[in-house]
Amino acid sequence: MSDSTTHQGFYGPISDEIWQRAKKIKLLICDVDGVFSDGRIYLSNAGEELKAFHTRDGYGIRSALTSGIHVAVITGRKSKIVETRMTALGITHIYQGIDNKFEPFEQLLSHYNVTADEVAYIGDDMVDLPVMKVVGLAVCVADGHPFVKQHCHMTTSINGGYGALRELTDLLLLSQDKIASAHGMSI
Repeated sequence: MSDSTTHQGFYGPISDEIWQRAKKIKLLICDVDGVFSDGRIYLSNAGEELKAFHTRDGYGIRSALTSGIHVAVITGRKSKIVETRMTALGITHIYQGIDNKFEPFEQLLSHYNVTADEVAYIGDDMVDLPVMKVVGLAVCVADGHPFVKQHCHMTTSINGGYGALRELTDLLLLSQDKIASAHGMSI
């Protein structure tokens, strides 16, 4: 069922269906590689792994957290860099080295006492689909896998690692009338 009503977001029009889904979100779960980062993994000659994170995404995560939206991370790879960055942002539930993302998803539902409809999940590849298929707002980054895009509610206009997370957190805060207080100003 298509609804022609739209809302104006910072990144363009938002359908009423997506807006209504976003209004209900109490927990945001994020993949890391391809979402927080651009998906590329840099290895030094010494074997050190490097990743780049966008400050806009970090600001969006901090804004969501200070506005009462819980944030967690579930990622297939394990990296000290991820632990350091996520902890610095204030994320306390960091699941790394996870092949089956549904198990920590169920743990998070119980821990935060939320239903699947109150969860947004942002990912970019096939491993994210089992969780994306059951959450209230499934989001794929603009440069995510085409099959994943077909099975999500929304695709960001921005690529992973370049502000896609900020696009989603802005939508959540706008739809919940928390955007001004999240940034300490009147908008």
